Amino acid sequence: MKNFSFTTSKTIINEIGSLQRIGEVCLSQGITKPLIVTDAGIKQLGLLARLEQQLSAAGLPFYAFTEVIADPPEAIVNQALAYAKAEAVDGIIGFGGGSSMDTAKLVALMARSGEALADIYGVEQAKGKRLPLILIPTTAGTGSEVTAVAIVTTGETTKMGVVASQLYPDVALLDAELTVDLPPSITAMTGVDAMVHAVEAYTSIHKKNPYTDMLAREALRLLSSHIVTATHDGNNIEARQAMLLGACLAGQAFANAPVAAVHALAYPLGGHYHIPHGLSNSLMLPHVLRFNAPAAQFWYAELAEIVIPLSELAVSVSARCVQLEQYFIELIATLGLPATLSELNVPAADLSLLAADAMLQQRLLINNPRELLVSDALALYQAAF
Repeated sequence: MKNFSFTTSKTIINEIGSLQRIGEVCLSQGITKPLIVTDAGIKQLGLLARLEQQLSAAGLPFYAFTEVIADPPEAIVNQALAYAKAEAVDGIIGFGGGSSMDTAKLVALMARSGEALADIYGVEQAKGKRLPLILIPTTAGTGSEVTAVAIVTTGETTKMGVVASQLYPDVALLDAELTVDLPPSITAMTGVDAMVHAVEAYTSIHKKNPYTDMLAREALRLLSSHIVTATHDGNNIEARQAMLLGACLAGQAFANAPVAAVHALAYPLGGHYHIPHGLSNSLMLPHVLRFNAPAAQFWYAELAEIVIPLSELAVSVSARCVQLEQYFIELIATLGLPATLSELNVPAADLSLLAADAMLQQRLLINNPRELLVSDALALYQAAF
């Protein structure tokens, strides 16, 4: 067995209705005047008001920054940081999807450490301490509440990441009551995103270990068992909570055994065409599974055992790989998600540009079980077209 390390968030609360405990959770972390970092959609859905009511009931003064947008640019992060400093808050609550939680992580760090965003891009470049941090996801997808990564848009089509142990929160709070109003399409896209996290963590060649394997398998079991119900019956609170936990477990897995080619190919789709991240992953997943199969067939065969009924499971390893790929193709159709790039009006003439951009994601591609060249990337985009 290889040596390995495993890190994650300090405390995870997995409890329906646990938002009602946010006051005591804040106080347990020494937070008496928090800044909520969220987006306008969360405010429009009335979710922000529910959080604010609980903080008011606990007698805690608070502030709210609601300007986060998808794939947050540096300017938004710095605006939230300036607000946190101006109001001298003593803790941060990230409330929403991955973009809000990523922004909250960075604000919590920079508000205390004084470091500039430009100085902390990369792996473990941040040196200072952060403010107390609580993360509350309102989608079951990104797993950002248990990762030490924050992604920032740095140009028109480019992104950079901050990877730092300080970005793990003190508390991750999972409450399915916050997800019941998600539209079916968002439920489906974020759910597939979480499933990709589990699959890629399980096949990540450098840091895969017994803990990440265990988490990835259980995440895939929970997600595959409940994603269709959660998508088509959004009021099923048990399915919603199972999805939140599954996404969290997948987040813990890929935070330690990083994702690979699916994400590397997905990022340019988001950067150039603003295709939602979960959908970008969904579009590329079946094709990357087929490409990776020669190098990852035993791992894929093990994952097939989770999603394919035993009575239908093929005997050979190679056939089980095909079953895993086919499972995801059929799942994507069942969820009503687009299956091709052409359906989303991606120009065929841009595929070479996308392939070149994907090759810039070497921090992800080095984790892939099979080496991927620019010609392979182009072939994968063509297959997805």
